Amino acid sequence: MHIAIAGNIGSGKTTLTRMLSKRYGWTPRYEPVDNNPYLSDFYADMERWSFNLQIYFLNKRFREVVEISKSDDIIIQDRTIFEDACIFAPNLHGMGMMSDRDFDNYTDLFGLMMSLVNLPDLMIYIRSTVPNLIAQIAKRGRDYEQSIRIDYLQGLNKRYEDWIAGYQGKLLIIDGDNCKFGENPSDFQQVTDRIDSLLYGLFPFE
Repeated sequence: MHIAIAGNIGSGKTTLTRMLSKRYGWTPRYEPVDNNPYLSDFYADMERWSFNLQIYFLNKRFREVVEISKSDDIIIQDRTIFEDACIFAPNLHGMGMMSDRDFDNYTDLFGLMMSLVNLPDLMIYIRSTVPNLIAQIAKRGRDYEQSIRIDYLQGLNKRYEDWIAGYQGKLLIIDGDNCKFGENPSDFQQVTDRIDSLLYGLFPFE
């Protein structure tokens, strides 16, 4: 089984992945951030490094999806291949940070990959406002994230909402502004109650 967590930068995906992995004994797959060779360069010069970064993520994410499809474990994944192609790359292209040529190349490659990829059994989307994202990004204190532009986060949030509105798979939406699952045990219990109902209830996914 494949459980995936989606959400903007700073929404709490890694925290929720870790907590759910521990709670259910699921195998976690974390987003490759700390050892990413492009992130610092990208945040310093988005136009120069956007294509390189997105290809790096696409490669890593596709490899993960293939491995997940071959596994008998229940796997929970921090960020998905769909976010890269449906949100991050189009946002960079729309901002003029990725050329038409590079974006078309990227889109063609993603289209080929999608012919081999299934939707997760459950997608968990953490919805957060930009002020909440900024507060959480500042709180975790990653140096390379301190130069993230507000308009970049705003553009991503708009694309996340558009993507989720048309998402065709099994979906659970969490209000990241008000559901403080990482700090409040009762909020985390609300999340797990909803997951239990969807996955293991009398009428799962209905």
